[in-house]
Amino acid sequence: MAKRIMVVDDSRMIWVQMKNLLEGTEYEVAACCRDGEEAIEQYGEVMPDLVTMDIIMPGMDGLETAQAILEEHPEARIVMVSSLAYDDTFEEAKAIGAKGFIDKPFEKERLLEVFAKAMGEA
Repeated sequence: MAKRIMVVDDSRMIWVQMKNLLEGTEYEVAACCRDGEEAIEQYGEVMPDLVTMDIIMPGMDGLETAQAILEEHPEARIVMVSSLAYDDTFEEAKAIGAKGFIDKPFEKERLLEVFAKAMGEA
């Protein structure tokens, strides 16, 4: 059975790219959310195996969203995604409980490597 991914990103292009990269792998995109509020609302319904969380989004940013999801669902596995992240952002995300980080643009091998590590399989 495929592992279910929830993609949280304000860019529809990222959703499409993620779906295409994961095609034929053990992962499938189960839900896409445009912002933090939607992600928090959807998490309990979707119950994904893994969440990819963009850091910079309108409204609630990815760090605030990750923290809110982890407070309600401490078992959540969240991988932070950004093209503009700095070391202090990574440290803050780690402190919140993020399981990994991936830079945009994605490379399939790197994506799968980070996902496996976040799932505790690497």
